[in-house]
Amino acid sequence: MTLNITNLRAGYGRTEILHDVSVKNVEPATFVGLIGPNASGKSTLFKTIAGLVKPMGGHITIGGEDITHLRRKDRAQCIAYMPQAYGCNALLTVFESVLLALKQTTGWRVDADNLDRVSDTLHALGLSHLANRGIADLSGGQAQMIAVAQTIVRAPEVILLDEPTSALDLHHQLSIMTSIRNEMDRKKPVVIAALHDLNLAAKFCDRLILLREGVILADGRPGDILALPEIGETYRVKADLERTSKGALYVDARLA
Repeated sequence: MTLNITNLRAGYGRTEILHDVSVKNVEPATFVGLIGPNASGKSTLFKTIAGLVKPMGGHITIGGEDITHLRRKDRAQCIAYMPQAYGCNALLTVFESVLLALKQTTGWRVDADNLDRVSDTLHALGLSHLANRGIADLSGGQAQMIAVAQTIVRAPEVILLDEPTSALDLHHQLSIMTSIRNEMDRKKPVVIAALHDLNLAAKFCDRLILLREGVILADGRPGDILALPEIGETYRVKADLERTSKGALYVDARLA
């Protein structure tokens, strides 16, 4: 279902963080990269869409239905959110923790279909070998990959991932982004991921949204957005958009 955000304002207490943010017509099976420097409002935007922060104004619709004032519990039926800081009962195995995430939106009775969905999700993300490991025994990077599994196992219509690659080495960054992309192509949700690595964003995303100080500066195709002078200005670097010998986009950045 198509996601639309119109003139959204949100913040904490009397402090407004997001200022008239509008994101139009995010279609199913679209991978959106939310880019911008630290403290630009990316996490606040995710929390507001997920229902953790009450908006000060504006509207959020999914498939034409206004969800702006739905309770978090009701939004969880169609929106899955992976925050930067995540946790899980350390006494659970990986398989149990992903199953628990699934059951939070389907009721607590476990059936064969539930078990198959957990197994399929772990397999799709290349995590089957961790299924019987205890959560407490995982590295930070492994725990982050399990958090992604907990988010996508529910097959929601909108998936929000706040820095899904921040704790991962290069191999696992590529692995998890490829897996997310494959799952998106297979199940057709809207996926929005906050990303600091502009080259990962260029490689995997269909659309980029540049956010700075709670305002959207640009929204469009990666090749168009990453070529803008606003990229260098926003990140306080000199940035040139280049192409590899195989035609892939990459950002060559250096200190200004």
